[in-house]
Amino acid sequence: MEAMKHVLKSKHMLLLYIVLFGLTIWQMPTPTGVTPQAWQLFAIFVATIAGIILNPLPMGALALISIAVCVFTGSLTLEQCLGGFGTETVWLVLFAFFISLGFIKTGFGARCAYFFISKLGRSTLGLSYGLVLAEFVLSPLIPSVTARGGGIIFPIAQSLCKSYQDSEHHGVSSKTAGFIMKVCFQSNVITSSLFLTAMAANPLVIKLASDSQIDISWGLWALAAFLPGIVCLLLMPLVVYFLYTPTIKYSEDAPELARQKLAEMGRMSRKEIIMLLTFVILITLWIFGSTLGISATATALLGLSILFVTRTISLDDALADKGAWHTFLWFATLVMLSGFLSKLGLMSVFGEYIKTSLPQDNTLLAAAILCLVYFYIHYLFASATAHITVLFPTFLYVLISYGFPPVVCALTLGFLSILSGGITHFSLASAPIFFGANYLKTKTWWYLGFMTSAFYLIVWAIIAPIWWSIIGLL
Repeated sequence: MEAMKHVLKSKHMLLLYIVLFGLTIWQMPTPTGVTPQAWQLFAIFVATIAGIILNPLPMGALALISIAVCVFTGSLTLEQCLGGFGTETVWLVLFAFFISLGFIKTGFGARCAYFFISKLGRSTLGLSYGLVLAEFVLSPLIPSVTARGGGIIFPIAQSLCKSYQDSEHHGVSSKTAGFIMKVCFQSNVITSSLFLTAMAANPLVIKLASDSQIDISWGLWALAAFLPGIVCLLLMPLVVYFLYTPTIKYSEDAPELARQKLAEMGRMSRKEIIMLLTFVILITLWIFGSTLGISATATALLGLSILFVTRTISLDDALADKGAWHTFLWFATLVMLSGFLSKLGLMSVFGEYIKTSLPQDNTLLAAAILCLVYFYIHYLFASATAHITVLFPTFLYVLISYGFPPVVCALTLGFLSILSGGITHFSLASAPIFFGANYLKTKTWWYLGFMTSAFYLIVWAIIAPIWWSIIGLL
Protein backbone atom coordinates (compact mmCIF):
# COMPACT_ATOMS: atom_id res chain seq x y z
CA MET A 1 0.00 0.00 0.00
CA GLU A 2 2.79 2.44 0.92
CA ALA A 3 4.59 1.60 -2.31
CA MET A 4 1.42 2.32 -4.29
CA LYS A 5 1.01 5.69 -2.54
CA HIS A 6 4.61 6.52 -3.37
CA VAL A 7 4.04 5.70 -7.04
CA LEU A 8 0.86 7.75 -7.20
CA LYS A 9 2.63 10.71 -5.62
CA SER A 10 5.67 10.49 -7.86
CA LYS A 11 6.40 13.22 -10.38
CA HIS A 12 6.29 10.68 -13.18
CA MET A 13 2.71 9.82 -12.34
CA LEU A 14 1.81 13.50 -12.10
CA LEU A 15 3.25 14.01 -15.57
CA LEU A 16 1.21 11.07 -16.86
CA TYR A 17 -1.97 12.47 -15.31
CA ILE A 18 -1.32 15.82 -16.98
CA VAL A 19 -0.85 14.17 -20.39
CA LEU A 20 -4.06 12.15 -19.96
CA PHE A 21 -5.87 15.30 -18.84
CA GLY A 22 -4.78 17.14 -21.96
CA LEU A 23 -5.75 14.21 -24.21
CA THR A 24 -9.18 14.04 -22.56
CA ILE A 25 -9.85 17.69 -23.40
CA TRP A 26 -8.45 17.15 -26.90
CA GLN A 27 -10.98 14.35 -27.56
CA MET A 28 -13.98 16.27 -26.20
CA PRO A 29 -16.45 17.64 -28.75
CA THR A 30 -15.43 21.04 -30.03
CA PRO A 31 -17.82 23.70 -28.61
CA THR A 32 -19.98 25.70 -30.99
CA GLY A 33 -18.13 28.70 -32.38
CA VAL A 34 -14.68 27.23 -31.69
CA THR A 35 -12.41 25.99 -34.48
CA PRO A 36 -10.72 22.55 -34.14
CA GLN A 37 -7.30 24.25 -34.15
CA ALA A 38 -8.30 26.53 -31.27
CA TRP A 39 -9.66 23.59 -29.26
CA GLN A 40 -6.48 21.56 -29.80
CA LEU A 41 -4.39 24.51 -28.67
CA PHE A 42 -6.66 24.95 -25.66
CA ALA A 43 -6.05 21.31 -24.65
CA ILE A 44 -2.29 21.88 -24.80
CA PHE A 45 -2.69 25.16 -22.91
CA VAL A 46 -4.74 23.58 -20.09
CA ALA A 47 -2.26 20.70 -19.76
CA THR A 48 0.59 23.23 -19.57
CA ILE A 49 -1.15 25.20 -16.81
CA ALA A 50 -1.89 21.95 -14.94
CA GLY A 51 1.81 21.15 -15.18
CA ILE A 52 2.72 24.57 -13.78
CA ILE A 53 0.38 24.03 -10.84
CA LEU A 54 1.38 20.41 -10.09
CA ASN A 55 5.06 21.00 -10.95
CA PRO A 56 6.19 17.53 -12.11
CA LEU A 57 8.99 19.28 -14.05
CA PRO A 58 10.49 22.79 -13.95
CA MET A 59 8.30 25.37 -15.71
CA GLY A 60 10.95 25.99 -18.36
CA ALA A 61 11.03 22.32 -19.29
CA LEU A 62 7.22 22.18 -19.43
CA ALA A 63 7.24 25.22 -21.71
CA LEU A 64 9.59 23.58 -24.20
CA ILE A 65 7.57 20.37 -24.11
CA SER A 66 4.41 22.38 -24.86
CA ILE A 67 6.10 23.93 -27.87
CA ALA A 68 7.10 20.50 -29.12
CA VAL A 69 3.54 19.21 -28.72
CA CYS A 70 2.13 22.23 -30.59
CA VAL A 71 4.50 21.62 -33.50
CA PHE A 72 4.16 17.84 -33.83
CA THR A 73 0.38 17.87 -33.51
CA GLY A 74 0.14 20.54 -36.18
CA SER A 75 -1.61 22.98 -33.84
CA LEU A 76 1.00 25.67 -34.60
CA THR A 77 4.10 25.92 -36.72
CA LEU A 78 7.55 26.11 -35.15
CA GLU A 79 7.89 29.68 -36.39
CA GLN A 80 4.64 30.63 -34.67
CA CYS A 81 5.70 28.94 -31.44
CA LEU A 82 9.09 30.64 -31.33
CA GLY A 83 7.51 34.01 -32.07
CA GLY A 84 6.94 34.51 -28.34
CA PHE A 85 10.69 34.77 -27.77
CA GLY A 86 10.84 37.83 -30.00
CA THR A 87 8.27 39.74 -27.94
CA GLU A 88 9.59 42.98 -26.47
CA THR A 89 7.83 42.38 -23.15
CA VAL A 90 9.61 39.06 -22.68
CA TRP A 91 13.00 40.75 -23.09
CA LEU A 92 11.99 43.47 -20.62
CA VAL A 93 11.57 40.81 -17.95
CA LEU A 94 14.92 39.21 -18.79
CA PHE A 95 16.80 42.54 -18.73
CA ALA A 96 15.12 43.50 -15.44
CA PHE A 97 16.26 40.22 -13.87
CA PHE A 98 19.84 40.95 -14.89
CA ILE A 99 19.66 44.50 -13.53
CA SER A 100 18.40 43.17 -10.20
CA LEU A 101 21.68 41.26 -9.85
CA GLY A 102 23.33 44.64 -9.31
CA PHE A 103 21.25 45.29 -6.19
CA ILE A 104 22.18 41.94 -4.69
CA LYS A 105 25.80 41.67 -5.82
CA THR A 106 26.81 45.22 -4.79
CA GLY A 107 24.99 45.00 -1.45
CA PHE A 108 23.03 48.15 -2.27
CA GLY A 109 19.71 46.43 -1.56
CA ALA A 110 20.76 45.31 1.92
CA ARG A 111 22.19 48.78 2.64
CA CYS A 112 18.81 50.36 1.85
CA ALA A 113 17.03 47.98 4.21
CA TYR A 114 19.47 48.50 7.09
CA PHE A 115 19.35 52.27 6.62
CA PHE A 116 15.57 52.44 7.02
CA ILE A 117 15.65 50.06 9.99
CA SER A 118 18.32 52.13 11.73
CA LYS A 119 16.04 55.18 11.48
CA LEU A 120 12.66 53.60 12.24
CA GLY A 121 13.36 50.38 14.13
CA ARG A 122 13.00 51.41 17.79
CA SER A 123 9.44 50.07 17.91
CA THR A 124 8.19 46.87 16.35
CA LEU A 125 5.77 48.87 14.24
CA GLY A 126 8.54 51.25 13.21
CA LEU A 127 10.76 48.30 12.31
CA SER A 128 8.01 46.92 10.09
CA TYR A 129 7.77 50.28 8.33
CA GLY A 130 11.52 50.29 7.81
CA LEU A 131 11.29 46.93 6.05
CA VAL A 132 8.26 48.12 4.05
CA LEU A 133 10.17 51.20 2.84
CA ALA A 134 13.13 49.04 1.81
CA GLU A 135 10.78 46.76 -0.12
CA PHE A 136 9.23 49.81 -1.81
CA VAL A 137 12.59 51.28 -2.88
CA LEU A 138 13.81 47.97 -4.32
CA SER A 139 10.59 46.97 -6.08
CA PRO A 140 10.85 48.98 -9.34
CA LEU A 141 14.06 47.23 -10.42
CA ILE A 142 13.80 43.73 -8.97
CA PRO A 143 11.12 41.85 -10.94
CA SER A 144 11.32 38.72 -8.81
CA VAL A 145 9.29 38.56 -5.61
CA THR A 146 11.54 35.70 -4.54
CA ALA A 147 14.77 37.64 -5.10
CA ARG A 148 13.43 40.81 -3.51
CA GLY A 149 11.41 39.35 -0.67
CA GLY A 150 13.21 36.07 -0.12
CA GLY A 151 16.73 37.06 -1.15
CA ILE A 152 17.05 40.50 0.45
CA ILE A 153 14.22 41.31 2.89
CA PHE A 154 13.65 37.88 4.46
CA PRO A 155 17.22 37.23 5.70
CA ILE A 156 17.32 40.69 7.27
CA ALA A 157 13.88 40.24 8.85
CA GLN A 158 14.87 36.81 10.12
CA SER A 159 17.97 38.14 11.86
CA LEU A 160 15.96 41.01 13.36
CA CYS A 161 13.31 38.64 14.67
CA LYS A 162 16.01 36.94 16.71
CA SER A 163 16.72 40.25 18.44
CA TYR A 164 13.13 40.28 19.70
CA GLN A 165 13.41 37.63 22.37
CA ASP A 166 9.87 36.77 23.42
CA SER A 167 10.08 34.78 26.65
CA GLU A 168 6.33 34.24 26.79
CA HIS A 169 5.79 32.87 23.30
CA HIS A 170 7.95 30.45 21.38
CA GLY A 171 8.00 28.90 17.90
CA VAL A 172 4.84 29.28 15.88
CA SER A 173 3.22 31.33 18.67
CA SER A 174 5.76 34.15 18.59
CA LYS A 175 3.46 37.04 17.75
CA THR A 176 6.27 39.58 17.44
CA ALA A 177 8.21 37.65 14.80
CA GLY A 178 4.96 36.52 13.17
CA PHE A 179 3.85 40.13 12.85
CA ILE A 180 7.15 41.14 11.23
CA MET A 181 7.07 38.25 8.75
CA LYS A 182 3.45 38.87 7.78
CA VAL A 183 4.06 42.57 7.19
CA CYS A 184 7.14 41.80 5.09
CA PHE A 185 5.20 39.35 2.94
CA GLN A 186 2.20 41.63 2.46
CA SER A 187 4.49 44.53 1.53
CA ASN A 188 6.04 42.19 -1.04
CA VAL A 189 2.55 41.69 -2.47
CA ILE A 190 1.59 45.39 -2.51
CA THR A 191 4.85 46.64 -4.04
CA SER A 192 4.55 43.98 -6.74
CA SER A 193 1.37 45.73 -7.87
CA LEU A 194 2.87 49.24 -7.84
CA PHE A 195 5.34 48.97 -10.70
CA LEU A 196 5.32 47.17 -14.03
CA THR A 197 8.85 45.86 -13.38
CA ALA A 198 8.20 44.77 -9.78
CA MET A 199 7.05 41.29 -10.76
CA ALA A 200 7.47 39.04 -13.79
CA ALA A 201 3.70 38.53 -14.06
CA ASN A 202 3.02 42.24 -14.61
CA PRO A 203 4.50 42.41 -18.13
CA LEU A 204 2.36 39.38 -18.94
CA VAL A 205 -0.70 41.51 -18.14
CA ILE A 206 0.63 44.21 -20.47
CA LYS A 207 1.21 41.71 -23.29
CA LEU A 208 -2.22 40.13 -22.95
CA ALA A 209 -3.79 43.59 -22.84
CA SER A 210 -1.88 44.58 -25.99
CA ASP A 211 -3.39 41.56 -27.75
CA SER A 212 -6.71 43.37 -27.24
CA GLN A 213 -5.20 46.62 -28.61
CA ILE A 214 -4.78 48.13 -25.13
CA ASP A 215 -1.46 49.91 -24.59
CA ILE A 216 -0.21 50.43 -21.03
CA SER A 217 3.16 52.06 -20.42
CA TRP A 218 5.41 51.76 -17.37
CA GLY A 219 4.42 55.29 -16.33
CA LEU A 220 0.69 54.72 -16.75
CA TRP A 221 0.82 51.54 -14.65
CA ALA A 222 2.74 53.34 -11.86
CA LEU A 223 0.48 56.41 -12.00
CA ALA A 224 -2.72 54.35 -11.86
CA ALA A 225 -1.42 52.28 -8.94
CA PHE A 226 0.14 55.19 -7.05
CA LEU A 227 -2.51 56.53 -4.68
CA PRO A 228 -4.49 53.35 -3.82
CA GLY A 229 -1.24 51.37 -3.69
CA ILE A 230 0.52 53.83 -1.40
CA VAL A 231 -2.51 53.99 0.91
CA CYS A 232 -2.48 50.18 1.15
CA LEU A 233 1.27 50.19 1.81
CA LEU A 234 1.02 52.84 4.54
CA LEU A 235 -1.98 51.36 6.33
CA MET A 236 -1.29 47.63 5.93
CA PRO A 237 1.18 47.39 8.88
CA LEU A 238 -1.41 49.10 11.10
CA VAL A 239 -4.09 46.65 9.94
CA VAL A 240 -1.87 43.65 10.69
CA TYR A 241 -0.84 45.29 14.00
CA PHE A 242 -4.51 45.54 14.98
CA LEU A 243 -5.32 41.99 13.88
CA TYR A 244 -2.17 40.36 15.26
CA THR A 245 -0.66 42.66 17.88
CA PRO A 246 3.00 41.78 18.68
CA THR A 247 3.78 40.98 22.31
CA ILE A 248 6.98 43.04 22.25
CA LYS A 249 6.34 46.58 21.07
CA TYR A 250 9.69 48.28 21.66
CA SER A 251 13.34 47.25 21.39
CA GLU A 252 16.66 49.04 20.94
CA ASP A 253 18.33 45.93 19.55
CA ALA A 254 16.94 46.17 16.00
CA PRO A 255 18.24 49.68 15.14
CA GLU A 256 21.53 48.91 16.87
CA LEU A 257 21.94 45.73 14.81
CA ALA A 258 21.17 47.72 11.65
CA ARG A 259 23.78 50.35 12.55
CA GLN A 260 26.33 47.62 13.17
CA LYS A 261 25.64 46.09 9.77
CA LEU A 262 25.97 49.49 8.09
CA ALA A 263 29.26 50.07 9.92
CA GLU A 264 30.54 46.70 8.70
CA MET A 265 29.60 47.61 5.13
CA GLY A 266 31.48 50.91 5.38
CA ARG A 267 31.05 53.75 2.92
CA MET A 268 29.20 53.19 -0.33
CA SER A 269 31.47 51.47 -2.83
CA ARG A 270 32.00 52.64 -6.39
CA LYS A 271 29.73 49.89 -7.68
CA GLU A 272 26.97 50.82 -5.23
CA ILE A 273 27.12 54.45 -6.40
CA ILE A 274 26.91 53.27 -10.03
CA MET A 275 23.93 51.10 -9.07
CA LEU A 276 22.24 54.10 -7.44
CA LEU A 277 22.83 56.34 -10.49
CA THR A 278 21.59 53.59 -12.82
CA PHE A 279 18.50 53.26 -10.64
CA VAL A 280 17.78 56.99 -11.02
CA ILE A 281 18.30 56.89 -14.80
CA LEU A 282 16.01 53.90 -15.23
CA ILE A 283 13.19 55.29 -13.10
CA THR A 284 13.40 58.64 -14.88
CA LEU A 285 13.25 57.11 -18.35
CA TRP A 286 10.53 54.65 -17.39
CA ILE A 287 8.39 57.57 -16.21
CA PHE A 288 9.14 60.03 -19.02
CA GLY A 289 10.49 57.73 -21.75
CA SER A 290 7.15 57.29 -23.51
CA THR A 291 7.06 61.02 -24.32
CA LEU A 292 10.56 60.71 -25.82
CA GLY A 293 9.72 57.59 -27.81
CA ILE A 294 11.87 55.34 -25.61
CA SER A 295 10.21 52.05 -24.66
CA ALA A 296 10.51 50.40 -21.26
CA THR A 297 12.49 47.53 -22.79
CA ALA A 298 14.95 49.91 -24.48
CA THR A 299 15.40 51.69 -21.14
CA ALA A 300 16.12 48.40 -19.39
CA LEU A 301 18.67 47.54 -22.08
CA LEU A 302 20.37 50.91 -21.50
CA GLY A 303 20.55 50.29 -17.76
CA LEU A 304 21.95 46.81 -18.28
CA SER A 305 24.54 48.18 -20.71
CA ILE A 306 25.68 50.72 -18.08
CA LEU A 307 26.14 47.93 -15.54
CA PHE A 308 28.12 45.87 -18.07
CA VAL A 309 30.36 48.77 -19.18
CA THR A 310 31.14 49.79 -15.59
CA ARG A 311 31.71 46.13 -14.65
CA THR A 312 29.14 46.40 -11.89
CA ILE A 313 27.92 43.04 -13.11
CA SER A 314 29.46 40.82 -15.77
CA LEU A 315 28.06 38.86 -18.68
CA ASP A 316 28.99 35.70 -16.78
CA ASP A 317 26.76 36.87 -13.92
CA ALA A 318 23.88 37.25 -16.37
CA LEU A 319 24.52 33.91 -18.05
CA ALA A 320 24.68 32.20 -14.66
CA ASP A 321 21.33 33.61 -13.52
CA LYS A 322 19.28 30.44 -13.97
CA GLY A 323 16.16 32.08 -12.58
CA ALA A 324 16.20 34.74 -15.30
CA TRP A 325 16.63 32.28 -18.16
CA HIS A 326 14.11 29.92 -16.63
CA THR A 327 11.57 32.76 -16.51
CA PHE A 328 12.45 33.71 -20.08
CA LEU A 329 11.53 30.21 -21.30
CA TRP A 330 8.15 29.83 -19.62
CA PHE A 331 7.16 33.48 -19.96
CA ALA A 332 7.70 33.53 -23.73
CA THR A 333 5.80 30.27 -24.13
CA LEU A 334 2.79 31.40 -22.10
CA VAL A 335 2.69 34.69 -23.99
CA MET A 336 2.66 32.76 -27.24
CA LEU A 337 -0.07 30.30 -26.18
CA SER A 338 -2.33 32.98 -24.73
CA GLY A 339 -1.84 35.19 -27.76
CA PHE A 340 -2.92 32.51 -30.23
CA LEU A 341 -5.91 31.49 -28.11
CA SER A 342 -7.09 35.11 -28.28
CA LYS A 343 -6.39 35.39 -32.01
CA LEU A 344 -8.33 32.19 -32.66
CA GLY A 345 -11.35 33.60 -30.80
CA LEU A 346 -11.54 31.05 -28.00
CA MET A 347 -11.38 33.59 -25.16
CA SER A 348 -14.30 35.59 -26.58
CA VAL A 349 -16.42 32.42 -26.79
CA PHE A 350 -15.67 31.54 -23.16
CA GLY A 351 -16.30 35.15 -22.23
CA GLU A 352 -19.83 35.00 -23.63
CA TYR A 353 -20.51 31.88 -21.54
CA ILE A 354 -19.42 33.71 -18.38
CA LYS A 355 -21.34 36.85 -19.27
CA THR A 356 -24.65 34.99 -19.61
CA SER A 357 -24.28 33.63 -16.05
CA LEU A 358 -24.01 37.13 -14.51
CA PRO A 359 -26.81 39.65 -13.81
CA GLN A 360 -28.02 41.07 -17.11
CA ASP A 361 -29.84 44.18 -15.86
CA ASN A 362 -27.08 45.73 -13.71
CA THR A 363 -23.67 45.97 -15.36
CA LEU A 364 -22.01 47.55 -12.30
CA LEU A 365 -23.11 44.69 -10.07
CA ALA A 366 -22.09 42.14 -12.71
CA ALA A 367 -18.65 43.77 -13.00
CA ALA A 368 -18.23 43.77 -9.20
CA ILE A 369 -19.11 40.07 -9.00
CA LEU A 370 -16.75 39.32 -11.88
CA CYS A 371 -13.87 41.12 -10.14
CA LEU A 372 -14.53 39.36 -6.81
CA VAL A 373 -14.60 35.96 -8.53
CA TYR A 374 -11.41 36.81 -10.39
CA PHE A 375 -9.71 37.88 -7.15
CA TYR A 376 -10.70 35.06 -4.81
CA ILE A 377 -10.40 32.26 -7.35
CA HIS A 378 -6.69 32.68 -6.66
CA TYR A 379 -7.25 30.33 -3.72
CA LEU A 380 -7.00 27.62 -6.39
CA PHE A 381 -3.71 28.90 -7.83
CA ALA A 382 -0.14 28.69 -6.62
CA SER A 383 1.10 31.12 -9.24
CA ALA A 384 0.08 34.62 -10.28
CA THR A 385 1.35 33.80 -13.76
CA ALA A 386 -0.95 30.79 -14.08
CA HIS A 387 -3.88 32.82 -12.76
CA ILE A 388 -3.29 35.61 -15.28
CA THR A 389 -2.63 33.31 -18.21
CA VAL A 390 -5.77 31.25 -17.65
CA LEU A 391 -8.31 33.91 -16.70
CA PHE A 392 -7.14 37.41 -17.67
CA PRO A 393 -8.06 37.40 -21.41
CA THR A 394 -11.56 36.02 -20.83
CA PHE A 395 -12.41 38.27 -17.87
CA LEU A 396 -10.99 41.26 -19.75
CA TYR A 397 -13.27 40.50 -22.68
CA VAL A 398 -16.34 40.38 -20.40
CA LEU A 399 -15.48 43.59 -18.54
CA ILE A 400 -14.94 45.50 -21.77
CA SER A 401 -18.23 44.17 -23.15
CA TYR A 402 -20.02 45.96 -20.28
CA GLY A 403 -18.86 49.27 -21.71
CA PHE A 404 -16.10 50.16 -19.28
CA PRO A 405 -12.93 51.83 -20.68
CA PRO A 406 -10.60 49.07 -21.93
CA VAL A 407 -7.51 50.53 -20.20
CA VAL A 408 -9.36 50.67 -16.88
CA CYS A 409 -10.53 47.07 -17.30
CA ALA A 410 -7.00 45.83 -18.03
CA LEU A 411 -5.45 47.77 -15.14
CA THR A 412 -8.15 46.64 -12.71
CA LEU A 413 -7.66 42.97 -13.50
CA GLY A 414 -3.88 43.43 -13.50
CA PHE A 415 -3.85 44.90 -10.00
CA LEU A 416 -6.31 42.30 -8.71
CA SER A 417 -4.12 39.54 -10.16
CA ILE A 418 -1.17 40.62 -8.00
CA LEU A 419 -2.97 41.68 -4.82
CA SER A 420 -4.72 38.30 -4.66
CA GLY A 421 -1.27 36.76 -4.14
CA GLY A 422 -1.40 37.57 -0.42
CA ILE A 423 -4.26 35.29 0.61
CA THR A 424 -2.51 31.96 1.23
CA HIS A 425 0.91 30.57 2.10
CA PHE A 426 1.37 29.26 -1.45
CA SER A 427 -0.32 31.94 -3.57
CA LEU A 428 2.90 33.78 -4.47
CA ALA A 429 6.43 32.52 -5.01
CA SER A 430 7.72 34.36 -1.93
CA ALA A 431 4.90 33.14 0.36
CA PRO A 432 6.48 29.76 1.30
CA ILE A 433 9.69 31.56 2.29
CA PHE A 434 8.07 33.86 4.84
CA PHE A 435 5.62 31.18 5.99
CA GLY A 436 8.49 28.69 6.29
CA ALA A 437 10.01 30.76 9.09
CA ASN A 438 7.38 28.95 11.18
CA TYR A 439 6.23 31.92 13.25
CA LEU A 440 2.59 31.69 12.17
CA LYS A 441 0.18 28.78 12.11
CA THR A 442 -1.52 28.02 8.79
CA LYS A 443 -4.97 29.09 9.96
CA THR A 444 -3.55 32.39 11.26
CA TRP A 445 -1.72 33.01 7.98
CA TRP A 446 -4.93 32.39 6.02
CA TYR A 447 -6.98 34.53 8.40
CA LEU A 448 -4.59 37.47 8.07
CA GLY A 449 -4.39 36.88 4.33
CA PHE A 450 -8.16 37.09 3.93
CA MET A 451 -8.53 40.13 6.18
CA THR A 452 -5.77 42.07 4.44
CA SER A 453 -7.19 41.11 1.04
CA ALA A 454 -10.58 42.51 2.07
CA PHE A 455 -8.81 45.68 3.21
CA TYR A 456 -7.08 46.02 -0.18
CA LEU A 457 -10.37 45.60 -2.04
CA ILE A 458 -12.08 48.25 0.08
CA VAL A 459 -9.22 50.73 -0.41
CA TRP A 460 -9.10 50.17 -4.17
CA ALA A 461 -12.90 50.25 -4.53
CA ILE A 462 -13.06 53.64 -2.78
CA ILE A 463 -9.86 55.40 -3.84
CA ALA A 464 -9.12 54.03 -7.33
CA PRO A 465 -12.26 55.48 -9.05
CA ILE A 466 -11.62 58.91 -7.52
CA TRP A 467 -7.91 58.85 -8.34
CA TRP A 468 -8.47 57.56 -11.87
CA SER A 469 -11.03 60.31 -12.49
CA ILE A 470 -8.47 62.90 -11.38
CA ILE A 471 -5.75 61.57 -13.71
CA GLY A 472 -8.16 61.19 -16.62
CA LEU A 473 -8.57 57.41 -16.83
CA LEU A 474 -12.29 57.61 -16.05
